[in-house]
Amino acid sequence: MKTRGFEIAKGFEDKEINLPVRKTKYSAGYDIECAEDTVVPSFKKGMNPTLIPTGLKAYMEDDEVLYLYNRSSNPKKKGLILANSVGVVDKDYYGNSDNDGHIMFAFFNIKDEDITIKKGEAIGQAIFSKYLITDDDVASGERQGGFGSTDK
Repeated sequence: MKTRGFEIAKGFEDKEINLPVRKTKYSAGYDIECAEDTVVPSFKKGMNPTLIPTGLKAYMEDDEVLYLYNRSSNPKKKGLILANSVGVVDKDYYGNSDNDGHIMFAFFNIKDEDITIKKGEAIGQAIFSKYLITDDDVASGERQGGFGSTDK
């Protein structure tokens, strides 16, 4: 029985994607790599964040969530900051009809020059966690899409 983990998302099966690993036995996060060379342009007012493909999707238990965090070295070394501070990947994002649950990191580049992230380069980390619900929770809706679809 599968409890939680990572798989290759549809469309990335032949792209030599590495499944995330923890580098030390006390690491909380699984290191996530970029799936293809991607340029993150220098920030200009009004621009959208650059979505960095990982080629991954994640499965988990009903009461779990996957949090996406920036690497601590990214802001200083590369000028990369997460547009949403922390990414939240819900259980029902896995296998969705829009993008199969493909996990992407949304970055802004605060340096003066464009930054190229190379395929296979570590871009962030992912941490599985349990979450709690309130006594009066009545959520019954079902996901109807992929990235940013929970408000539809």
